[in-house]
Amino acid sequence: MSQSQQHTQTSAPSASTAQKWYQRVPDPMVLIFLILVAAYLMTFIVPAGEYQREMLENGRTSVIPDSFQYLADVANLHVFDIFVAIPEGLIAASQYLFIVFIAGGLFHILQRTGALENAIGVAVHRVGAENSTRSRNLIIVAGTFIYGFFGVAVGFENNIALVPIGVLIATAIGCSRLVGVTMAVGGIGIGFALSPINPYTVGVAQGIGELPTFSGWGLRTLMVVGCLATLSAFICCYVTRVDYRDDQPAELTKRLEDYTLSRRDLMTLGIFVAGLAIMLVGVFTRGWYINEIAAMFLLMAIVIGFANGLGANELVKQMMEGASTVTAGALVIGVAASIQVILKDAQIIDTIVHGLSGLVGDMPTALAAVAASVIQGVINLFVPSGSGQALVTMPILIPLADLIDMSRQLMITAFQVGDGLTNLIVPTSGGTLAMLALGRVSYAQWLRVIMPLMVLVYGMCWIALIAGHYIGY
Repeated sequence: MSQSQQHTQTSAPSASTAQKWYQRVPDPMVLIFLILVAAYLMTFIVPAGEYQREMLENGRTSVIPDSFQYLADVANLHVFDIFVAIPEGLIAASQYLFIVFIAGGLFHILQRTGALENAIGVAVHRVGAENSTRSRNLIIVAGTFIYGFFGVAVGFENNIALVPIGVLIATAIGCSRLVGVTMAVGGIGIGFALSPINPYTVGVAQGIGELPTFSGWGLRTLMVVGCLATLSAFICCYVTRVDYRDDQPAELTKRLEDYTLSRRDLMTLGIFVAGLAIMLVGVFTRGWYINEIAAMFLLMAIVIGFANGLGANELVKQMMEGASTVTAGALVIGVAASIQVILKDAQIIDTIVHGLSGLVGDMPTALAAVAASVIQGVINLFVPSGSGQALVTMPILIPLADLIDMSRQLMITAFQVGDGLTNLIVPTSGGTLAMLALGRVSYAQWLRVIMPLMVLVYGMCWIALIAGHYIGY
């Protein structure tokens, strides 16, 4: 036996034993299926119950406080319902699946044209980030705050298409795609979670609490700026050093000094930016959401493809190739949605809300604000819609805030912290899973890198909530 063969045999076991813990975490699909089974088992422990609801003038339904009652005539779910819930979850989350597929096709075509890569390569080379850690960190900080601004001003799911740009930026400055995804998804997520002008959470909750729209913006602004700064430092000091195993590494096609922008590149970028601008106008003035945004992405892909000389058949081929690269991540979204299908069918979501909200009343007011944020985070696993969660919980928690001498503004901020930040980690957040799919980072890899940050950010927000109580916020 040769020495090389002996070395190969002896090194094989050490390679397996050196495997990192996160590489032994089950596949995201397996992980979410286990959660689905746990949710099914929970239906035999938690009794069915419901609140009565009323129709508001704006067409939304809201919970009537003190109307909760247990239901005695709800049949237990059959084990077969676990598997029925999966296709039902895929149907319920279909809008997220479609936008991931279409956005995957759009960015595959953009990548094929080279325009986006050329623009980022030219910009990074001019800054000199390839040779300077300081310049690299400056780009990371600037990118994080830009993504945070989009989260604050535009929303969460509305920014799905911007995630692959973060991956390209990270690649250009010599970092892994994990750096780009953390910069993009983390920035958008924190910006949206703590936005002082978030119409989906703050706006709806303040309407229920009878407070002026977007009042109390000062504390929320300090929180979002502080948390984005923490995210920037976290990426520069920690994520850039993470031993990240990339099965599909993003690579630039040439050296940074060789990048130039042609007229066709400028035209392609102009079409892309114009499409994003039209999308934002539609979001702010016409109430566009996932379906309209997906349609805009499809139109952008077609126009960019034709502008770059692609025929109809080649355009379809490129769209299919792009969609195929994000299929696994898209399907995870549908399986995750099946968790809520099980909980709804068993009618235990209101029971969970009722039980958790009752825990707050017996605490000191300052700690009650912290506890309310934790409870809202737990509820977000079962009711992943921010505005939907506000309509379910705020009619219960606003009167409770009055009873325990907590300001309504503080209770709404606690709701915002608990609902918004957990979007970054719960498997039922379709927007987050869609972004991870486009960035080609698995859910298990994402949890591994984001959990230390969540500890820091939650700690900062809890300190802010306690301080808010004592300053009369």
